[in-house]
Amino acid sequence: MAEPHRIDPDGRPYDPSSYAPKPEVDPATFFSLDLRVGRIVTVEPFPEARDPAWKVAVDLGPQLGVRWTSAKVTNYPKGELVGRTVVAAVNLGPKRVAGFVSELLLLGGLEPDGTVRLLAPDADLPPGAPVA
Repeated sequence: MAEPHRIDPDGRPYDPSSYAPKPEVDPATFFSLDLRVGRIVTVEPFPEARDPAWKVAVDLGPQLGVRWTSAKVTNYPKGELVGRTVVAAVNLGPKRVAGFVSELLLLGGLEPDGTVRLLAPDADLPPGAPVA
């Protein structure tokens, strides 16, 4: 199982010039992921987390409702996150993080040091829109 990313300014573990490709997966495995557009509605501090993180509530539309996640995106101020459109994996199952239940995974690109830059569609899609 892959480990979650980490921020390491000195080691720069995600430098594209040295980051090895992952093994191939069956397309059916990839397409089993439920990726959705969401809109961040609430951001709260998460001081109990091992690494700096926010508790984030994401509106995923009428079928999925609002779900919570913990996210290592403290490089974004709270005010920049609320109202932001994001992309999330919503069917990975709940995960307990420092006593908090995380229900989805926000997707982002990684800078060489591991800092997350959140992914977003380039058009105003409604919460819950599927990602192809």
